[in-house]
Amino acid sequence: MAEADVTYSDVKFTRQSTKDEAPSVVYSDVKMSRTKHPVCPKCAIDAQQAGQCIRSKVTTVVLLVLIGILVVTVIALAVKINSRPKMNTTSSPPPEVKNLTCLKCEPGWEKHGGNSYYFSTTESSWTDSRRSCIDRGSDLVKIDSREEQMFLESKLKEKLKTPLDAFWIGLTDSQAEGRWFWVDGSPLDPRLSFWSDGEPNNWAGQNPAGEDCVRMEKKENSVDLKSWDDHSCHVQLKSICEKPAEM
Repeated sequence: MAEADVTYSDVKFTRQSTKDEAPSVVYSDVKMSRTKHPVCPKCAIDAQQAGQCIRSKVTTVVLLVLIGILVVTVIALAVKINSRPKMNTTSSPPPEVKNLTCLKCEPGWEKHGGNSYYFSTTESSWTDSRRSCIDRGSDLVKIDSREEQMFLESKLKEKLKTPLDAFWIGLTDSQAEGRWFWVDGSPLDPRLSFWSDGEPNNWAGQNPAGEDCVRMEKKENSVDLKSWDDHSCHVQLKSICEKPAEM
């Protein structure tokens, strides 16, 4: 049983006096007790469960708020990332890659029959022209068919401006006179040779060493695609580079 509450109170009593006496007052302390009624067990349990339920609801609300904040933060980050400017795929590559890429894109390369051709207008010796082609990832042109000769000749008619213009090709007999080899080491096939009339003649009038390198000239009235002649390798001429065409 719960302990009773005790309340103290002052009570005033008046005693009747005689005629000649003044009334007297008597004070007395009176103790009054207040009984505290016990709480029923079921009510206590219900109150406890109600408190737990409230706390559970508060916890759930807090968790939902935190989850909402997290979701909003993730969405904001995703929007920020997607809004960043994307790298331009056509931007300049790093220096070590740029040099190689520029060679492929250099003006003058033309694709034909599975190969790419570069018609260089820079005049240099046969050896320097070949070195320039190699620097471009190619070599002086090797002609393997009549169709390829026709293509090159048609291009030269567009690019050669005067009768003195000519382009070096990758054919030479510098190792042994009269034995013609392409730059890849393969011998010239006589059935696929396109010498101009009277060529090759190894003329030594310009160079005592003779003529050991081959060029293509502009032949307006050439017969059967004959536009080759041997020439001194030291003469400064234009050149044709060739490499496999990229897919």
